[in-house]
Amino acid sequence: MAGLRILFVCLGNICRSPMAEGIFQHISGQDGSAQYGVDSAGTEHWNVGAPPDDRARATLMLRGIDISDLRARQVTASDFETFDLLLAMDRENLRHLDAMAPAGTSRKVHLYLDYALGARGQDVPDPYYGDAAGFDQVCDLVDRASHGLLRRLSANN
Repeated sequence: MAGLRILFVCLGNICRSPMAEGIFQHISGQDGSAQYGVDSAGTEHWNVGAPPDDRARATLMLRGIDISDLRARQVTASDFETFDLLLAMDRENLRHLDAMAPAGTSRKVHLYLDYALGARGQDVPDPYYGDAAGFDQVCDLVDRASHGLLRRLSANN
């Protein structure tokens, strides 16, 4: 599966999706699996060019993952051609992606927690308006989904 390109998507691309990008990149590099092309984006434009939320960066730094160089961007139509998987953090963003998907590309769009054991159909909650505990919860959920995705990709390889 070398060369598989994965886009993680949330609303503003400053909390959940950059956390998913950082965690998946970290995990896939640790276990010796094939390297994947990863990126993150938001369905909305509000934060384009902004770094990840300070709380997201701090939560991941405690786990040895640095996402400070990431910058928010908005999903574009070309992302559906560039990426093999577009993974939404919640059902609202899944609906946005499905509505944006050019003909023949909707099969690439999935809910990210569908890859986490026992979490099929669930959302990664948006921690933006909460406290640090919400970012810890997102980190744990995304970690589970990332490990599940790697298992699935390895099984299909």
